[in-house]
Amino acid sequence: MPSDSTLLLSRSDVEGLLSLTECIDAVEKVFRQQDKLPAPGILGMKTENGSLHVKTAVFIADRNYIVAKLNTNFPQNRQRFGLPTILGVIVVCDAENGRALAVLDSIDITIKRTAAATAVAAKYLARKNSSVATICGCGTQAGAQLRALHLVLPLRKIYAFDIDQNASSRFATELSSELKIDIEPARHLPGAIQNSDVCVTCTTATKFFLHKNDVAAGTFVAAVGADDAHKQEIDPALIASAKVVADNLEQICSIGDTHHAIAAGLMRQEHIYADLSEIVTGRKPSRTSDDEITIFDSTGVAIEDAVAATLVYEKACAAEILNSFEFAA
Repeated sequence: MPSDSTLLLSRSDVEGLLSLTECIDAVEKVFRQQDKLPAPGILGMKTENGSLHVKTAVFIADRNYIVAKLNTNFPQNRQRFGLPTILGVIVVCDAENGRALAVLDSIDITIKRTAAATAVAAKYLARKNSSVATICGCGTQAGAQLRALHLVLPLRKIYAFDIDQNASSRFATELSSELKIDIEPARHLPGAIQNSDVCVTCTTATKFFLHKNDVAAGTFVAAVGADDAHKQEIDPALIASAKVVADNLEQICSIGDTHHAIAAGLMRQEHIYADLSEIVTGRKPSRTSDDEITIFDSTGVAIEDAVAATLVYEKACAAEILNSFEFAA
């Protein structure tokens, strides 16, 4: 590839270059070095039908990068235009001179890095023998969440819940065949959660549905869906009573499920136990008893996008993928 060219990578390119296992390893490593990196940046804009957010980060490795992800979120896209709800691109730049090294489709990276963060959190915060999980919301992200959890926990039984029962049935059929584990569509969510070691919420809900009384002692909860201030999945009383670990402390206080508990006056920011980097580096202990309820409030952090995107870029260069272009041409 010419030295002044920009690599262009489609979603299928990214899918082929980034495995979920590689993404989990990369996300864990970047959380180990998070405190050595500049603070990430985030900007959001809303329109009548959707929104755009921009997440930026610097990633320092053998080569230094500046990475920006631009994602749009338009909830009515499928019904109106036959398009995915989330669309976007990631731009990888050289931190030495600012040159755009690559433009990547963002969807596969967003899906995998989100699931990878849950897997890393589960590795430290779930009980080691966790074998039963409930997945709430059976869209594309749910499949990645389950695949990632299956790589770090000895799962043998899954309850799949969705307000669309056809979606939970499809999810159960497809993933049980792929992963060779028992997946059952859940008609009664409280019963499924009460019998689970792990619960993942990855929905677009704007009112909480995971109630404090439904969560048994010792459960690990990954709260994934509330990536905007108006979204909510978890009972604020549950958040306030549990050991909460953040992917990013400031973000969960402004757009995560935790911010609803703070707004309700049930807790303050200083009650949040830790951020994930403190857990993976051992600066704070993870789970300290089999009975405590742990919650990972996951809002999506730019360093996750950056480490995944730069890994894809470097693998593409090593594979000599040549679909590039020149902005100056």
